[in-house]
Amino acid sequence: DPCGNFHCKRGRICEVDKENRPVCICQDPMTCPPSTKEFEHVCGTDNKTYDTSCQLFATKCSFEGTKKGHHLHLDYRGACKYIAPCTDYELRQFPLRMRDWLKNVLMQLYSRDSESPGFLTEKQKNIQVKKIFENEKRLKAGDHPIDLLVRDFEKNYHMYVYPVHWQFSQLDLHPTDRFLSHSELAPLRAPLVPMEHCTSPFFNECDANKDKLVSLIEWGHCFGIKAAEDINENLLL
Repeated sequence: DPCGNFHCKRGRICEVDKENRPVCICQDPMTCPPSTKEFEHVCGTDNKTYDTSCQLFATKCSFEGTKKGHHLHLDYRGACKYIAPCTDYELRQFPLRMRDWLKNVLMQLYSRDSESPGFLTEKQKNIQVKKIFENEKRLKAGDHPIDLLVRDFEKNYHMYVYPVHWQFSQLDLHPTDRFLSHSELAPLRAPLVPMEHCTSPFFNECDANKDKLVSLIEWGHCFGIKAAEDINENLLL
């Protein structure tokens, strides 16, 4: 079967042409399996609820080459709902909470590595994350006042640099090119949007030059990693 190992991006399916060669064509949204659970619903950037992500991406493909197709993406998981506007003050606070959350995700992976190995490489565990874990001044996971997060970032700045790089490398996969597309950001932003109403404005601002891609430099800057020498591609390895 020519389509056996032929990969098509989401919203497309493989068919064999007249010369028995595999080609990707847009999937008919009506052929997508229906959802069996409510959590399979997704909200598109057109503020429309789609039964499944398959239906959304098939619809996006059907509008390829049009303005609607260009702007249609997965916004967040779950049915569309009212998302409160993000104020400028809240937007300034958002990277503080995100940095703290990324750091604590890494701490949890490090703590559980003996039970569930494989989430971190040996280099990450023994060189990058171990230093953060053993830092006695680190904050415990949980909700913290904004002023405490500000002071901790200023006092323990280098403890936050690697978690920001680590999350970038976790997302930069299709392809690994040191840029994050909307689809690469989706696994991080889609679950966060319903819980953190500043998620979309934050990631939109990360794309400082508005080219629809977030570079490593832009990513570092929007998380407050300002020094050029601290935004280091070697930390992505």
